[in-house]
Amino acid sequence: LNSVCVCQSFTETVAPKTTARTTPGHPNTSPSPGSQVNLHVFEDWCGGSIAKLRANLHYPLYAHSRSTLKKLAVSPMWINYGLRIFGYIHPYADGEFLFAVASNDNCELWLSMDESPDNLQICAFVGKSGKEWTAPGEYMKYSSQISQPLLLQQQKRYYFELIHKQNAEGTDHVEVTWRLNKAGTKFEIIDSESLSLYTNESLLKMNDVSHIPQTAASHVVLPGATGPYPAHGAEMLKEDSRDTFYQIPLLDGTYLLGVLPECAYKPSYIIKDFPLLRYQGLQFVRLSYIYPNDYTRLTHMESDNTCFYQMRGLYLQRGQPGYAEYYNDYMMQEPRRLLSSSQTTGKSRSRRRRKLQEKVTGLELESKPLTPTAELPAGNFREMQGIAGKSADSAGTLDRVKREPVVSAELGHFTNRTVHGDLRKKDKMKNLPALSDSRDKPNAEEEGPKKEQETEMDKDIDERKWRLSKDKGEDDTIDQWAHYEESDADEDVGWVAVDPEVNWAQTFKVSHHDFQTLRSDWIDLNCNVSGNLLIEETEAIAVVEAFMKKLNQKYPKKFTLQRIVNVEKRADIIRGSRYLLELDLLYKAHRRLRLAHYIYVLDKTFVKRPILSPPESSHKGSMLLCSPRGFQWNPGATVHFIVPVKNQARWVQQFIVDMEELYQVTGDENFNIILADYSSTDMDIEQALKKSHLPKSQYIRLHGNFQRSAGLQAGIDLISDEHSILFLCDLHLRFPRGFIDTVRRHCVERHMAFAPIVMRLNCGATPQEPDGYWEVNGFGLLGIYKSDLDSIGGMNTREFTDRWGGEDWELLDRILQAGLEVERIYIRNFFHHYHSKRGMWNRKTIRSK
Repeated sequence: LNSVCVCQSFTETVAPKTTARTTPGHPNTSPSPGSQVNLHVFEDWCGGSIAKLRANLHYPLYAHSRSTLKKLAVSPMWINYGLRIFGYIHPYADGEFLFAVASNDNCELWLSMDESPDNLQICAFVGKSGKEWTAPGEYMKYSSQISQPLLLQQQKRYYFELIHKQNAEGTDHVEVTWRLNKAGTKFEIIDSESLSLYTNESLLKMNDVSHIPQTAASHVVLPGATGPYPAHGAEMLKEDSRDTFYQIPLLDGTYLLGVLPECAYKPSYIIKDFPLLRYQGLQFVRLSYIYPNDYTRLTHMESDNTCFYQMRGLYLQRGQPGYAEYYNDYMMQEPRRLLSSSQTTGKSRSRRRRKLQEKVTGLELESKPLTPTAELPAGNFREMQGIAGKSADSAGTLDRVKREPVVSAELGHFTNRTVHGDLRKKDKMKNLPALSDSRDKPNAEEEGPKKEQETEMDKDIDERKWRLSKDKGEDDTIDQWAHYEESDADEDVGWVAVDPEVNWAQTFKVSHHDFQTLRSDWIDLNCNVSGNLLIEETEAIAVVEAFMKKLNQKYPKKFTLQRIVNVEKRADIIRGSRYLLELDLLYKAHRRLRLAHYIYVLDKTFVKRPILSPPESSHKGSMLLCSPRGFQWNPGATVHFIVPVKNQARWVQQFIVDMEELYQVTGDENFNIILADYSSTDMDIEQALKKSHLPKSQYIRLHGNFQRSAGLQAGIDLISDEHSILFLCDLHLRFPRGFIDTVRRHCVERHMAFAPIVMRLNCGATPQEPDGYWEVNGFGLLGIYKSDLDSIGGMNTREFTDRWGGEDWELLDRILQAGLEVERIYIRNFFHHYHSKRGMWNRKTIRSK
């Protein structure tokens, strides 16, 4: 045997993703074999590499499920999961042993040369990238699958870990075999006679993790393997001054009194008492504009979804089946995927590229199209040009493009497949009349015969297409090549294959296109990668300069503008626009202060002189700035995060840890966590809150089936301060560090609620690798003052009982009808972790036969 991988230990580690720390011990008091080993399962996680598993938010402490295994050969027949199997191995004899592993996809076997988890070394593995796999029982595919000879003693036990990652392809399996290093011996599965538990977990809650070993196998990155957080192309990951602006002390609001004259705040888009149909309120919510660019546009996802370029006709349609069924983003994920999914096919992408070339009006070729260099029958080539012209000029012939000869009308390019295909069918093509160029109009006399010939040709094409459809699952281009070559080789003898000439020197003209200007503040349910709308730089700077001029008039030489951190605009073309200015100021040349203040820039055609003072505010050419009466945020308001939960121990624990981190880095004590628990059995949530380091928390125990609306209302009823802010929350979120203050700034009592747009991470994606899409449809995450929510009746617990989905849109209707507006912006680094609904809430598990 050419063995293999030398056992080695690695000291390079990645810091664990949780705050829990454990010291490996030996809780199994019975060393005798003939038992089982510990099995921890991490579900709903895509990718095939072990590095991908280690990047999982819950790995290695908070598994989806914990059980035991009686032998080291597992095949759950499932997809997108990871396994961590650990315990003790008891050799059946003294001597040198060889270990071998096989798996689909990657796996790693770690073994300690004694019973201590501290001394783990990797001995064998299948792959590093997630692309490697083996068949069951196949141990010679990779040199790393078989260990070097290891000297073991029968009277000792040895701690081991087996880590396995399976994606969504292939037959899932992982096994560990061993044999003595002697001629004639065969590899055999390690079964229960040679195994024992590391610890008995049957009586422990899912948030009890102090017994779980954190070892080199838990966090190590193999040499050459993809690390858990590789460099990623998302623009949003770049540093932005908004991310740390909360650290600067806030300017006392008393300094801003009298800087601008007061004016009535009456936006034209308020629809108080306007009769709405159910869920119609969505049509009256508008997006705000921001400056400078926060790079929330998901440019790294535009290879899958190019809707930013306004080609709606080729993408997701509102009229698709299932649109009416689409309600709540947290509970009706599959129906909403029709609106929010970013998955497209390669064919769709190629069509979009062709369409994009047509839509960019500034693109103009500077040279004439090329002509074929080979000698071809004139009639046949003209026919090809005619068909290409029809497919390029007709909006509804995308299906025809893929089944007819493909010729680019703009670039004069035709494919080798076309020549081998239709031109080589000389018996059929010679009977077709030569078509004029697509730009020439046919004579009336030719129109009838031409249609008949085209019909015959369509029948031929459809017949060929039917034959091609038999070979499903393979590339369409390869299939057509195969059929053309096989069916026409004999009858087309004598025809010459040609290649098109490429004009590499061809140039084109192009003009600047700002696609941002094509967007509007309507919520585009068809596009989930666009990000925030942008304010023009000249406009933002002009508003800030006008405000700073007023500030310096009141406080001469006291405030200096250091930088514009953030400007948000809510456009109102009738009466004027509201702006939120967030400025980095220098006070008396030495102290940095943070200004976050709402102002109103009135439209001069709407303004009446009596509402403004002093009179110079209305001088010709100057901006009409004023302070909207009663529209200012409260920096001291308490924010209550209300989350209904049931049997989601790992997510509840992670939520508590994340909120502890927010408290630690911001020092903000004015927030409260309320968990409405539907009698969870997998952890003691009340005890976990008491042990936490949160400044404030409340627990309420509920009974019966999970009900989101009722759970939220139960949390709302615990709050006595009506001038505090409620944030109706979800459990699976990752908050940016300044999020609590972000909620305060965008909630204004008696005027405005806040519905931030969260980014949904794809399966296997992390905040460090943020592949996913913006949840443009959901309003389940909502900040609103308690007095405002009480005034509209709170949550609708009468209609939304055992079912959920739609309660967010129904609540939105009532908020708008009460005369409130809803602020809607994309929030940087605000993520919704991927999870399936498997095992959640009231769902039951059906045992397989």
